[in-house]
Amino acid sequence: MKEKRGEHLLRAYLWQYKYSFCMFAAYIVIFAVVFSLYELETEAVLYAGGLCAALTVTVLMVHYLFYRNRHFIRKEMVKNIRILDERLPVPGTLAEADYQQMILALKQICDEDLTQWQKERQEHMDYYTTWVHQIKTPIAVMRMVLQEEDTQEHRELLAELFRIEQYVEMALSYLRLGSESTDFVFQQYRLDDLIRQAIHKYASQFVRKRIRLLYEPTEAVVLTDEKWLLFMIEQILSNAVKYTREGTVRITVTKEKVLQIADTGIGIAPEDLPRIFEKGFTGYNGRADKKSTGLGLYLCQKAAQRLSHRIDAASEVGKGTVFSIDLHTEKLEMV
Repeated sequence: MKEKRGEHLLRAYLWQYKYSFCMFAAYIVIFAVVFSLYELETEAVLYAGGLCAALTVTVLMVHYLFYRNRHFIRKEMVKNIRILDERLPVPGTLAEADYQQMILALKQICDEDLTQWQKERQEHMDYYTTWVHQIKTPIAVMRMVLQEEDTQEHRELLAELFRIEQYVEMALSYLRLGSESTDFVFQQYRLDDLIRQAIHKYASQFVRKRIRLLYEPTEAVVLTDEKWLLFMIEQILSNAVKYTREGTVRITVTKEKVLQIADTGIGIAPEDLPRIFEKGFTGYNGRADKKSTGLGLYLCQKAAQRLSHRIDAASEVGKGTVFSIDLHTEKLEMV
């Protein structure tokens, strides 16, 4: 590999200075013709030519080494381009000096644009975060009003209000995962506690759709962030309730600390399964439902990556889907 890079660099050097080499060759031809016209001794001509050739080869070798070293310096600068300051290498030619001025001018423009973009982005983040928190107040008031009377109409409205709350929480999660700052708090948590919180939140939805929930308690303790793992579990339960018309949803935890949530819903088409974690992808089921945003599983994947967990899915159309969250972590021991 190094030999190929060396050959490539040598070819680049020869190509860059091809006009100089052509001029040198022309000079040799001119001197040879002139010497022959004056009938100088061949030995003298060859001796002078040999000295010139030796001197030329020496100068070219030294010049090539400088050329090679400057190339490696520029390659290192490219690797650390994000922390590059204005201390560029001393230009060897006027063209290099011109290019350096262009680079510094472009860097200044990029820095100004980046600062402006970060400012505008933070303003948008602050606005939407404030809006999400403010909208929770009227939602809570509406829930209290609807709970005052137990009627079929109020139950339907409560179900729709629950969906609104989901979308609001999803919007807030989207903003948090997209921000440069993080609010992760990694601790050891009892997995049972997190699962029960999610079940409690969706209990009314299971009852409303008459879906049976099977849950086998576990004593597993996992290293994770409580809020974001709970968000992932809730999103998977939300999909299970949405796409399961009848049957069961089963929650289990393997000995290897893999949390599995299986439903007997409509399943996922084989051609859609590899893309379900893509941003905005709804698939056949989402298009048929016409209410899917294509963000829930995308955010689950993003959260899993941040938590160093692994999430995947297996499904069969008409039989159901199984989502798995690998919560296994290796224990590090000091030697």
